[in-house]
Amino acid sequence: MKQYLFFDLDGTVTDSKQGIIRSVQHALTYFNIARADEDLLYFIGPPLRDSFSKLFDGDAAKAELAVKKYREYYSVKGIFENALYDGIADLLADLRAAGRVVSLATSKPEPFALRILEHFGIAGVFDHVAGAELTGPRNSKTSVLRYACGLCNVADMESCLMVGDREYDVLGAHAVGMPCAGVLYGYGSRGELEQAGADSLCADVPALRQLLLA
Repeated sequence: MKQYLFFDLDGTVTDSKQGIIRSVQHALTYFNIARADEDLLYFIGPPLRDSFSKLFDGDAAKAELAVKKYREYYSVKGIFENALYDGIADLLADLRAAGRVVSLATSKPEPFALRILEHFGIAGVFDHVAGAELTGPRNSKTSVLRYACGLCNVADMESCLMVGDREYDVLGAHAVGMPCAGVLYGYGSRGELEQAGADSLCADVPALRQLLLA
């Protein structure tokens, strides 16, 4: 029974595929690049600059411009092309009622994460919201989790658990010394999460509830 719980956002709390993919495609249109939805799924999870840098073979200037174009669409429309996973809001509320410290830990820029939580009416179920900086060094899952742990005044990492859907969540959690539960209803595969070393796997939200509240 872990006291401090850190939740990823995309693919764990919200199904954000549509908004992210459309925002990426909007950015790529500027460069006269067309990609099918399924070819852009790797953008969901890691820091945005890293994904664009991969697409542009390490060209930092192009990646930075692509991020700007992405946010033109995302900040207005893509951010709301999004939905809560069934049962996740009730689970978060029940965890708070059970006395757990519930925090968001996302590589998404914190201002966007806050807007999403407020849009869905769940900002109040989180004790703390930790996200990446729009510009600045806090942009990896590891740095976000260190920041989140500071907000919670965590003294013992064994009392913590990260919940996420991608290898970045697992690797980030292990880098700061906490275990990670991988969820299979998001965007990462079982193989990806197992290879990263996820400490447990949950097929759906009811299974996650069983893990966290049983």
